[in-house]
Amino acid sequence: MKYRYLSDCHIHSEASYDGHDPVMMLCEHAAKLGLHAVTVTDHIECNECRTEQDLDCLRRSLMDTQRAAIAFDHRLKVYRGVELGQATQNIGVAERILSDFEFDFVLGSLHNIAGERDFYFLDYARVNVEQLLTRYFREVLEMIELGWFDSLAHLTYPLRYIRGDNDIEVSYEVYESYIDSILHALIRKEKALEINSSGLRQRIGTTLPSGIVMKRFRELGGRYVTVGSDAHRWADVGSGVEEAMDILRRSGFDEFTIYTGRRPQQLPIA
Repeated sequence: MKYRYLSDCHIHSEASYDGHDPVMMLCEHAAKLGLHAVTVTDHIECNECRTEQDLDCLRRSLMDTQRAAIAFDHRLKVYRGVELGQATQNIGVAERILSDFEFDFVLGSLHNIAGERDFYFLDYARVNVEQLLTRYFREVLEMIELGWFDSLAHLTYPLRYIRGDNDIEVSYEVYESYIDSILHALIRKEKALEINSSGLRQRIGTTLPSGIVMKRFRELGGRYVTVGSDAHRWADVGSGVEEAMDILRRSGFDEFTIYTGRRPQQLPIA
């Protein structure tokens, strides 16, 4: 490994609806790779959370992560996290999760805008992409103002499907003012921005967000950045995180962030 403190702070176990493997298997692979730390961030989609049973996956994830932290002591740091999706679409559920459970780290994500399905399922031949992205960026801003997360996950997530899977070109310049507003809001709220390496193993071929956005975040004064593979199976844990660290360094960062007890810890990119 090129980087001493290489960490993966966005991974999903079988407790997520789209995860495949147990936490122990994810951590075993991370330890073999020589990672410094991982954070297990299984999904809770607030807009779809209706019953007590919908929280069972989170209970399972946290228990499995706690067991792994003990089992991998001295080999790998293992932290308890959650990917909190669409918090503004069901504030009551989001409040309860954050008050009833203890996390080291909370990722904030937006997989679908209010009243729509996940961007993965949309028919882009029938969608006005400009209007869709405008609504997406506005809702991300609302989520930041709510401020209940530590790091903003995979900004520009819709491009994974718009550009990556459907080959629809999207100009950065058209949305530059929206992205700048988001970056300014993160800085003002002292929140982190995630560089998500999943796109490097998908058709889009770039991190989410791209290096252009990460560099702009640094130029504006952004300090906190987290790194995550968004792995949903053991073999993808750590995938692309070294390349993501390269991008951070080229963007002007000399530190990256991991969270313990919801508090940022800065580690050198060295």
